[in-house]
Amino acid sequence: MDITDSPGPARDATILELREFSRKLVRELGFMRATLADSDLAPSAVHAVIEIGAAPGISAKALADILRLDKSNTSRQVARLEAAGLLERTPAANGDARSSALHLTDEGQKLRRKIDRYATDQVSHALRRMVPADQRALVRSLALYANALAHDNRTADSAASTKAARNTPASPAGSIVEGYRPGCIGDIASLHGRYYARHWGFGAYFEQKVATGLAAFAGALPVEGKALWLYVENERTLASLAIDGDLRKRSAHLRWFIVDDSLRGTGMGRQLMALAMRFVDTRFDETWLDTFKGLDAARHLYESFGFGLAEEAAGTQWGTPVTEQRFKRGASTAAS
Repeated sequence: MDITDSPGPARDATILELREFSRKLVRELGFMRATLADSDLAPSAVHAVIEIGAAPGISAKALADILRLDKSNTSRQVARLEAAGLLERTPAANGDARSSALHLTDEGQKLRRKIDRYATDQVSHALRRMVPADQRALVRSLALYANALAHDNRTADSAASTKAARNTPASPAGSIVEGYRPGCIGDIASLHGRYYARHWGFGAYFEQKVATGLAAFAGALPVEGKALWLYVENERTLASLAIDGDLRKRSAHLRWFIVDDSLRGTGMGRQLMALAMRFVDTRFDETWLDTFKGLDAARHLYESFGFGLAEEAAGTQWGTPVTEQRFKRGASTAAS
């Protein structure tokens, strides 16, 4: 669906300008060169290093989905990086002999830090030529443009395959970060308190339960098998999702999943779920969550990532009588 607004410049003129700017960005960022980011690697290999470093244990299939490369191209990139001593493969956590988990070696981590420094310096130097207001406008506009491009790419992918894209772009004005950030506990408790009071009549008991449980969880981070993702905008947390995993039992609990009303419809919830499922698929055999009957939009999202209703009974664990539900998902269950 096209989104239009008026008045504005002619559509054809806008298209030509965006194409020209896109070509210039490709040239200035170095994508036309044989190597990229002050490394000895081709652009696709540099991006592979970045993504493997961001998600240790990622599978080659998931890496191909993120980079939008075919299976054979991805296999070649992985083999080259492995031969160069930059990555290593380990058995998949789910025991699937057909796949392996990818990890950067110490040399790979060193290269990733070098790439990060180069890219940060490159962007920082460019931003110095812009006033803060223009910087904010740039971030929002580029995010909107990337979001629109990715939407069309996902539409094209779905026409060729029944699998849904799992790499939904970030919402326009902020960014997703992993781990505790000052103020996030209060923000997340507030999001839960306001939403569930308005729609379900939950009170102080529920908000207190969210705050105390989250505070204990976040205060213990970082811990292997546990993770917290936040969408932060102007230093405020507007969305969250946590994985509370038990490596011994190979079971993970999905908790504190909330998206502010201002972000509904942006795909933020799906992006957080995709990050979380990528995390659990390399570590656990089962993921489960507790919710209650009536949250239809959330249920549809859970089911699209392979969760199924396992248990249902009347209960009051949130301080108000509801029909409590438990959903479960096995390892490596693809989103539809």
